[in-house]
Amino acid sequence: MKIRYYIDAQTGQPHIYHHSISEAEVEDILRNAGEDRLGAEGSRIAIGQTRDGRYLRIIYVLDPERDGIFVITGYELIGKPLLAYRRRRRRKGKR
Repeated sequence: MKIRYYIDAQTGQPHIYHHSISEAEVEDILRNAGEDRLGAEGSRIAIGQTRDGRYLRIIYVLDPERDGIFVITGYELIGKPLLAYRRRRRRKGKR
């Protein structure tokens, strides 16, 4: 799977860096997402836990021309969104 990242025009680096997320963490979530659902305007939202224990939400689109994924952004789940995710996982019987 080829993964490309949205590059911030001001910094020249992947936008995920602005949210203190590494490429390795993005790959953790995309390979083993607890949830992967449809987002706005054809995007997808993957939510899960990294190997280091962080809960992240990754917004991406499928890139069929290049047989891969284009990651738009990502951020850490905290507060109510994290509690809601954990509640949904418990209802499914998974932790």
